[in-house]
Amino acid sequence: MGIPAKDVKELRERTGVGMMECKKALEEAGGDIDKALDNLRKSGAAKAVKKAGREIKEGAIGSYVHFNGRVASMVELGCETDFVARSDDFKALLHDLCLHVASVDPKAVDETGLDPALIEKEKEVYLEQLKAEGKPEHMLEKIVEGRVEKFKRDNCLLDQPFVKDDKRSIRELVQDGIQKMGENITVRRFVRYQFGE
Repeated sequence: MGIPAKDVKELRERTGVGMMECKKALEEAGGDIDKALDNLRKSGAAKAVKKAGREIKEGAIGSYVHFNGRVASMVELGCETDFVARSDDFKALLHDLCLHVASVDPKAVDETGLDPALIEKEKEVYLEQLKAEGKPEHMLEKIVEGRVEKFKRDNCLLDQPFVKDDKRSIRELVQDGIQKMGENITVRRFVRYQFGE
């Protein structure tokens, strides 16, 4: 089946992946651009895992101040080379991360950054709520465990749905960046400021 050059070009513009890889993805998807995009994103996640062990020596700190001047954020994003750190794609990813942090107010980059005392406090609150609701004693632990997992997903940056596209998580956004730029990229840390807090 012949794949039109315009479709290959469109897929390349949407993903930043090389022409031959775009053509191959379109051939495998029977010419369906959306299906090819999904397949490239899945393979990108696999490539991101392979690149995860590579050393991060470069990067940048980005910032965002909301239009009302009352909320701001800074994010430190790491990569392997200065070349990628100075690229427009890297800067765009960094800007999106800063915007997300300012908008959604995550508590940590991932689960390892959450304060164990905060998790314990949440467990206590959930347990008291469930007892007040009259939930059966034998189900309490399992329900609390589920609510704690949801709390972690809601408060860990990488697990949150991206504020500009809630069908993608921040982790997927970063993985897409890894695929597009061909380097290991990681969110190192962030800070969010709100006037009066």
